[in-house]
Amino acid sequence: MMNFKMFSLPAALSIAVGLFGQAAAAEELSVATFVPPQHHTNTGMFAWFGEQIEERSGGTLTMKLYPAGQLGAGPVQQYKRAVEGVADITFGVSAYTPALFPKTMLAILPGASENADQSTRAIWNIFEEHLADEYGDVKVLAIGTVAGNLLAATRDVSTMEGLKGAKVVPYAAMTTPIIEAMGAVPVQMPVTEMYTGLSTGTIDATTSSYNNITPPWNFWDVSTHIVENVPTSFAVTFAVMNKERYMGLSDEHRAIIDELAGLPMSLELAKSFDGADERSKAMIAAETGKSYEWVVVSDEERAKMDDAVAAGLDVIFADYESQGIADARAIYNALNQ
Repeated sequence: MMNFKMFSLPAALSIAVGLFGQAAAAEELSVATFVPPQHHTNTGMFAWFGEQIEERSGGTLTMKLYPAGQLGAGPVQQYKRAVEGVADITFGVSAYTPALFPKTMLAILPGASENADQSTRAIWNIFEEHLADEYGDVKVLAIGTVAGNLLAATRDVSTMEGLKGAKVVPYAAMTTPIIEAMGAVPVQMPVTEMYTGLSTGTIDATTSSYNNITPPWNFWDVSTHIVENVPTSFAVTFAVMNKERYMGLSDEHRAIIDELAGLPMSLELAKSFDGADERSKAMIAAETGKSYEWVVVSDEERAKMDDAVAAGLDVIFADYESQGIADARAIYNALNQ
């Protein structure tokens, strides 16, 4: 009896300590995003990330998604929320805080890329050399883009003549010189107001992805013309992690995140945007009840638009140089090799 008790007490303590150690090692990462839960970045990239970290860690590293601004309303403060640890991981849009990412913003501009996958790969081709110093306060998980390769409009803006005087919403304010070089009038407006802007005449056209044309945005209900083969611009998005939270993880957990972060997770981000566009293309092809006209810009007019883009880029690079970023043109050229 005595021997049993002498054996069982240390054993029980050992088991208790072991269980406590396992509980202490388990980590749940909070993920804050301003988009709704059904958004494809959540059902795509973040679902992939959550599955990967759980599988690779044997269930000791997991994540919990807080969509629709649950950890802070609006998209503007997402980077700050990661830096300050309001959430362990946040998803945001670089153009909402352009002063933080001036060199990254060069990936917004029209160039060689036509879709999110191409432009995202271009970003990561130059990231370490040109862009990494803009993210010193966080652990970067993903930087990827969404392509704006259409104009949704209430007039025919498929020619330079048609663009003259048109009120057009660009993807980012920094492309204003390009819109002006095309003869149009840039109007800044969040995507949540564009449907109403088109329907009321506040704007004549907006830069759009295929995904904007169909539900949930439904630009096809308030557009008379959808214009294809226009110079493609991009919105740059990011998923970043609080640096202290990252460094506080175990070596094993950090290694798992390191394996996923960077190009792999960024391509999942791009895939979520390009995938949404592909689904919308199928919906557009199948839909017969809409009254808009689908217009493809002619090669001749596209050449004129590209000339206007080049003129606008000169203005943008000159502005960068005036702000002390002398290598802006070189970074842009590297992005568009």
